[in-house]
Amino acid sequence: MKNTVKNNQGKVNVLEKIFKLSENNSNVKTEVLAGITTFMTIAYILVVNPTILGQAGMDKEAVFTATAIASAIGCLIMGLLANYPIILAPSMGINAFFTYTVVLGMGYSWQFALCAMFIEGIIFVLLTVTNIREKIIECMPDVLKHAITAGIGLFITFIGFVNAGIIQQGGAIISLGNVKSPTVILSIVGLIIAATLLIRKVNGAFLISIIITSIIGMIFAIVPMPQGVIDVPPSIQPVFMKVFEVGKSDIFSLDMLVIVLTLLFVNMFDSIGFLLGIADRANLIDENGNMPGVKKALLAESVSTTISSVLGTSTLATTVESGAGIAVGGRTGLTAIVTAILFFISLFFAPLFTSIPAQATAPVLILVGFMMASSIIRINFDDLTDAIPAFITFIVMPLSYSVADGIMFGIISYTVLKLLSGKKDEAKTSLIILSIVFILKFALL
Repeated sequence: MKNTVKNNQGKVNVLEKIFKLSENNSNVKTEVLAGITTFMTIAYILVVNPTILGQAGMDKEAVFTATAIASAIGCLIMGLLANYPIILAPSMGINAFFTYTVVLGMGYSWQFALCAMFIEGIIFVLLTVTNIREKIIECMPDVLKHAITAGIGLFITFIGFVNAGIIQQGGAIISLGNVKSPTVILSIVGLIIAATLLIRKVNGAFLISIIITSIIGMIFAIVPMPQGVIDVPPSIQPVFMKVFEVGKSDIFSLDMLVIVLTLLFVNMFDSIGFLLGIADRANLIDENGNMPGVKKALLAESVSTTISSVLGTSTLATTVESGAGIAVGGRTGLTAIVTAILFFISLFFAPLFTSIPAQATAPVLILVGFMMASSIIRINFDDLTDAIPAFITFIVMPLSYSVADGIMFGIISYTVLKLLSGKKDEAKTSLIILSIVFILKFALL
């Protein structure tokens, strides 16, 4: 008995040394609970990500495995390198951009999209190591950062409505779907369940809503039953290292440049915004307004982005769901490590996760989009030289079905309006250069 107590105490001391628990006013029990809570809120990504990338032609089961492994590795790197209670998982904006813009919109293969993310990851690492990443962020006006996040949110919401069958092609452009259809009714029920749980601040609201909606659909025979619960993890082979199958002509194309730049912008703004927001909530920002160790956190995210593309899934990013673990007391990297372990365990429940229907995940897309679209309230609509470009940015994304077009139109309109209104000091040289590049892109392609 004494030996057991000593062994447990020894383990606690090791964890104390690695994660500095006492220094961060935390303990092992709290961190483990925080890790479990965080996983419960982000586990829906194991269902949603394969669903979205599957529409790009990728093997859903292989993407499930890649998503779980990449997320686990990302969380491990973040926890051990930066010692932050922040997790990494496929970005809900980037996976939509991957499928609906690059593959379905522009007509490129999913291998091409993975290659773009691989290149972006390498650039991310270089920009982080050389401290250039922070300087690039400074050139982008805050108003466009908020508009980009909001636009992606609207885009994701629109996709969620389409996947649910609530919105469909018809009429002049689109029309209301068949609301009497059992599958549409199931989606609406799922949306009500997810929204209610979210409003009541239930931990794991999205995961719980997916489970309940799936069960309802299976009970009423609207969707098929799963073929099993526990099994050997699906092979990752169909998507593993396919990033290296892209030809040189595609790698050095103008479209690749635009896509990589778009990924850089979206990822940089999302990651910085989420990092600062989550860090502030966890009291990780010092009295000078700085975030100690932010470079390590950015490096962890950058390296994870490169790894995820090689494994066969879309870009990893800091997730807003990290806030769920922080809300219950997570303050160190041990929270991220616990979440990583749960991601690894989830590999053996592939039959269960991959059988989840689109009607159960569509409501999650709609509400995640809502959460991202809330960035609109941070835009100053009194200054029309800010408000008009911001509006163009976030409205073009869903209407054009392209995140890239929204960002390019936003940057061009912002730069032009600032120059014409006499606010030349706000139209930075870097923005002028980008605007010229984007105008040439639209003129020549």
